Amino acid sequence: MTHGEKMRRWRSPALMLVTDRRRLRGRSLEEVVSLAVDGGVNIVQLREKDLSARELYNLALTVRTVIRGRALFLVNDRVDVASATGADGVQLPADGLPLDAAADVDPTLLFGQSVHSAAAAVEAQHRGADFVVLGTVFETASKPGARTLGLEGVRRAAEAVSIPVIAIGGITAENAGDVIDAGAGGVAVLSAIMDAPDPTAAARALWQAVESRWVGATPR
Repeated sequence: MTHGEKMRRWRSPALMLVTDRRRLRGRSLEEVVSLAVDGGVNIVQLREKDLSARELYNLALTVRTVIRGRALFLVNDRVDVASATGADGVQLPADGLPLDAAADVDPTLLFGQSVHSAAAAVEAQHRGADFVVLGTVFETASKPGARTLGLEGVRRAAEAVSIPVIAIGGITAENAGDVIDAGAGGVAVLSAIMDAPDPTAAARALWQAVESRWVGATPR
């Protein structure tokens, strides 16, 4: 399956939720995911690195059922689990399985690559990535002390590649629009939704910020 054929499933602009079961505030993961999708999240990345393959498989099936086609469903790192559960794609960490090896497992999946610079984004596109997740953009409690790229880093990466650049790291409803203005094809968030008392309202605020700046833009 070609990149173009796979990207027919892509959602533009992208509002990606990255999950973390440690931040559920007494709720179930499927509840938070469903509420976030109700608010505008159109891509869900299941990122639960501590689970065994069996546990991740079972959770992925549950989350996929909750989403019910309302959003794209990605599994972090585990190509086997993504393929076995009928996910739409995989988000590969920077030190994860090489893109060509991952595509050999299941070429129908969308493949994203985590990158930290424009040069890395170019390399990921060259190796076959369908999109990249670029970070860390702003300071974030999730990665204290991490080097930040800022809006200029987003701009450089977006100008260097033709695939979507999804910005991550310290993204809020207050700065999401600026990230879109810098050329990003969307944003990815964790704490902005997972830590929110009302995930639907938090997602809606993010979506409105992203969509308001996307109008008239040329999708990447």
